[in-house]
Amino acid sequence: MTDLPDELLPTTRRALLHRVAVAQAEGRTPSFVAAVVRDGKVVWSGARSMIDDHAPTVDVQYRIGSLTKTFVAVLVLRLRDEGLLDLADPLGHHLPGAPADEATVAQLLSHASGLTAETPGPWWERTEGALRPELADVLEDDRPLRHPAGRRYHYSNPGYALLGALVERLRGEPWGEVLRRELLEPLGMDRTTLLPQHPHAGGFAVHPWADVMLPEPLTDTGLMGPAGQLWSTAADLARWAAFLARGNEKVLAAETLAEMRRPAVGPEGADWSGAYGLGLQLLRRDGRVLFGHSGSMPGFTAGLWISEEDGLAAVALSNATSGPNTPIVAADLIAITAEHEPRLPEPWRPLPSVDEELLALTGPWYWGAAGHVLRLGADRGLELAPLAAGTRASRFRAEADGTWTGLDNYYAGETLRVVRAADGSVSHLDLNSFVLTREPYGPADAVPGGVDPQGWWAG
Repeated sequence: MTDLPDELLPTTRRALLHRVAVAQAEGRTPSFVAAVVRDGKVVWSGARSMIDDHAPTVDVQYRIGSLTKTFVAVLVLRLRDEGLLDLADPLGHHLPGAPADEATVAQLLSHASGLTAETPGPWWERTEGALRPELADVLEDDRPLRHPAGRRYHYSNPGYALLGALVERLRGEPWGEVLRRELLEPLGMDRTTLLPQHPHAGGFAVHPWADVMLPEPLTDTGLMGPAGQLWSTAADLARWAAFLARGNEKVLAAETLAEMRRPAVGPEGADWSGAYGLGLQLLRRDGRVLFGHSGSMPGFTAGLWISEEDGLAAVALSNATSGPNTPIVAADLIAITAEHEPRLPEPWRPLPSVDEELLALTGPWYWGAAGHVLRLGADRGLELAPLAAGTRASRFRAEADGTWTGLDNYYAGETLRVVRAADGSVSHLDLNSFVLTREPYGPADAVPGGVDPQGWWAG
């Protein structure tokens, strides 16, 4: 049996096109374009339009609204990884005199700063940025906070205007130029711009009770640009999705991207369907958790979602202010592809080499009377799995000093080390003070508190 080809099967392509066609028709949008990415490659694209025999290509620009925030967040995390800021820094540490200067960088990234959702004055999305010439103009002087900082998620567009100003201060040039040089050029995204470039879609409002349209203004929002200014294409956003899924050493490490998609503030309610990380939204749908972002500006809606488990991403763009739920369509495209063509597991292969000492560590270990099994993986990595049903295994990364660092679940960041007896033999494993021995309550000198000298007894 061979792997599936890069192109999707005809039945899958038909199902994807049908979903886009329904979105365009029932959502009453002039046009709709979408793409599916599998393991970093575009495997399908499709579009529908109100014009017969004509549909936009994946290289036509649409305004992507709040998807812009994902780009700004990556710029901020680059500054953090370079040591130019800490996520716990108050904004005022880097932008003295800025509004809401006590909000931390992490709170601004995750919409947990408590700041108001919108700017004072006229609706910023439909007015020129010249109406807000100074950073102080993006927040109300007397009441910028709506909630205590750090306590809850409350979406704030002005918060991302402040983050854009932070990037400009620390880089010494406009955020759009930093974006082009640090993100767009390395990723080959030459059709993502601050202002529209031909060919681009026009933005429209469709009357709620009649099939007629009204053009929406195409504004330059100025200082509010980091909240939603960008224009892009399905092809460029497919590249962005591939980057967000895997990372790129020229832009941002995969480990930092994984940090960005962890919920920063606890989701509200037991049946939560959405949460927010550091610049990335999380969506729970169809039994899977997706990460990415939705976007809207007058005349446009957009969605980009990634399923790490399925190795899939989808992008959807439309040019109507309201109508098709474009972000949900993008999520549906992932579900359709996963249902028709589920991801194939990687073929089993033996390790290229084996360390006999590590091999000897594998097998059963006991924390008290609780059984675990230790498995050896690639690159000297280990996995410790409880034998009890319904509990999750933890992976460990080998370090140069002979220890291992936990990667997930309860032991994330904790240290696992092998403790040896005086004769050099393995005595036990120490997992951040938890002792694992080869038998339940093994050697008394290894188990904290000792072991009853009478040993196990029956009543």
